[in-house]
Amino acid sequence: MIVLESFKVALRALQANLLRSFLTMLGVIVGVASVVSMVAFAAGAQRQISEQIKTLGANVLMIEPPRNSRGAGQAGRGAVSRLTEEDAEAIAANIAQIALTAPALRGNVLAVHKNRNTWTTVNGTTSSYFAIREWPLKQGRYFSQQEQSGAGKVAVLGQLTAEQLFGDTDPIGQVIRVLSVPFEVIGVLSEKGTSGWGRAQDQVVFVPIRTAKQRLIGSSNAVHRNSVEYILAKAVSSSAVPVAEKRMTALLRQRHRIGSGAANDFLVSDPASMMAAENAVKRALGWLLSGIASVSLIVGGIGIMNIMLVSVTERTREIGLRIAIGASPGHVQLQFLMEAVLLCVFGGAIGLAIGASAAVLVGQLAGWPVFLSPLSVIGGVAVSAVVGLIFGYFPARKASKMDPVAALKFE
Repeated sequence: MIVLESFKVALRALQANLLRSFLTMLGVIVGVASVVSMVAFAAGAQRQISEQIKTLGANVLMIEPPRNSRGAGQAGRGAVSRLTEEDAEAIAANIAQIALTAPALRGNVLAVHKNRNTWTTVNGTTSSYFAIREWPLKQGRYFSQQEQSGAGKVAVLGQLTAEQLFGDTDPIGQVIRVLSVPFEVIGVLSEKGTSGWGRAQDQVVFVPIRTAKQRLIGSSNAVHRNSVEYILAKAVSSSAVPVAEKRMTALLRQRHRIGSGAANDFLVSDPASMMAAENAVKRALGWLLSGIASVSLIVGGIGIMNIMLVSVTERTREIGLRIAIGASPGHVQLQFLMEAVLLCVFGGAIGLAIGASAAVLVGQLAGWPVFLSPLSVIGGVAVSAVVGLIFGYFPARKASKMDPVAALKFE
């Protein structure tokens, strides 16, 4: 009952000076809005990266030419890659920490079906690729062993490519043309979304690697006909990834006859670790920005304490009268503390609404991922209440310690 009565009295006091109450809340409003929007952006970025890591598949390692040697072309186009299908087979056969490998090469092509066409990425690879990437089918099937070894003219489509070429019709069993070569569509993959590097993963056509070399990407280049653009490898577990990486490096140096002290002609990377590191940086940056934004909350709390001290002075006779007719110091302290907390909670709620709206609006305009978790909503209001308790304590304490006789004589 005492708390409820204090709440009503505090509410009436705030309503009596609406403009001053609102101006007092401004610091808290700005602080909470800043923190909420920063947390929403940081959480959105973290969720996006986490989702992208999932699309890579677990425990995946990528072997490709060094970055400074790329750009000269892709495998089959005069590229400098010395990676071969035999390298992939040797890795799978000799490194116990590796469960699967998949050599691959890719290029951009125009895929055509009747009067529809789309520019897409064609990947020549083996069916192990889908197991490594943990990429299930939406419908149809993967390549058979016979189709892989016999350079079968079959294709598995990414979901976006299938939609662009076939719309609502069933693509299984239909024929598409890639560089004038007819391919029977045998499968459509489930949706993967955009990769961590901004690549539309569903805008793709997969064909057997031998087919790609003979009929699409590698047929015009006899020098590097046996080379592949990159190799994907899947470690047996996350703990095996570092060992597998070292052993692959040693094995490939031996196979490529790289002398001691010479630089590798390949690069082994762990895409998931790279993205996880990026995630950690963004998380740290998010906390840093939130910490900076929290300064506004402290400034807002100081403003509330200042106004509450003014309010205590203005209402000295009222306080004296309340104590004289029986109110205990605890009741007086609770009333002023309640006023400070209400100011901060109302300010926090308004700041929460503004911060969330601003984050969503900016996210839509700039294309940034935004995620507003229930925890951040509750946390925003809870932090505001704590600010009210901390900065309202001193004025409330001062009011409760007043001598009723001196207070009644106060002019």
